[in-house]
Amino acid sequence: MAAEPQPKALTRKPLLLNKVEGSQDVVNMAAIVPKEDGVISVSEDRTVRVWLKRDSGQYWPSIYHAMPSHQSRVMMVLFVLEMEWLLSTGQDKHFTWHCSESGQRLGGYRTSAGACGLQFDVETRHVFVGDHSGQVTILKLEQESCSLVTTFKGHTGGVTALCWDPIQRVLFSGSSDHSIIMWDIGGRKGTAIELQGHNDKVQSLSYAHHTRQLISCGADGGIVVWNMDVERQETPEWLDSDSCQKCDQPFFWNFKQMWDSKKIGLRQHHCRKCGKAVCGKCSSKRSSIPLMGFEFEVRVCDSCHESITDEERAPTATFHDSKHNIVHVHFDATRGWLLTSGTDKVIKLWDMTPVVS
Repeated sequence: MAAEPQPKALTRKPLLLNKVEGSQDVVNMAAIVPKEDGVISVSEDRTVRVWLKRDSGQYWPSIYHAMPSHQSRVMMVLFVLEMEWLLSTGQDKHFTWHCSESGQRLGGYRTSAGACGLQFDVETRHVFVGDHSGQVTILKLEQESCSLVTTFKGHTGGVTALCWDPIQRVLFSGSSDHSIIMWDIGGRKGTAIELQGHNDKVQSLSYAHHTRQLISCGADGGIVVWNMDVERQETPEWLDSDSCQKCDQPFFWNFKQMWDSKKIGLRQHHCRKCGKAVCGKCSSKRSSIPLMGFEFEVRVCDSCHESITDEERAPTATFHDSKHNIVHVHFDATRGWLLTSGTDKVIKLWDMTPVVS
């Protein structure tokens, strides 16, 4: 199967500032220490390390700590300064939160599958947990208890990353199905916008609030910067039909119409723009539809292809190669730095100001 074509990247690109090497195991997540030349990393062996920049310009581990509260791999850790809480999820299907001052375990919740997506809204004390079943669970946290608010699902694969915009009250979820969904939580309209820009599973998401740009990284090594300050459109639901909704030719399971018309049934496809069920002959063209999230060319029916203008084909994202299989990212908006950690046990620090500004 041929690889999908990559959209052309702009000439501006991130600048690699530094590499942090020396972890004993795969780094599942890492974060930039605020106002310091330092990095915090969580590894596959359930250890937390703090790396500080030395006079040599290299980063070396200064603090090492094990996390015994999870019985298997720790997938995500989140520190909430306002509450003095440390939130964590793991492959053991448990979400837990601790007091960061005393280290005391405050509570926990068992998820439907191993969880690696985690976000928290300080204003409402809602926590968002995404798991490998493709489900996102919303919990309301108190000091030592939690209650289930709701669950929702839109991905065909497991949720691998979550990102929360507390200003627009929008949740972004990345998945092993290669897609990102933008959920309008605050608007209460149930709107879900799809973004398609990776050729492999989406591993991590970060959001630049000041410029309304979403940064997504994937197992394909791609760093995609999405412009979210545009009016995007929901993708249509795929329509059901026993025959092509353009030429009325029967599909291969429509035995009655095939017998009556003495015609061989055709394979069913769907136009990504209008959602109609069409045959291959009536959907021979391909087009990108960036405002619907399709940065790659996708199948569209011939009439929709003619209706899409060059302006509508203008990309709303830029594409960059990190040259490693990214597991997690963290964006420091104050400095414009992006930290990526990969399966190669390397942490890379990027200057994103050329593309996020």
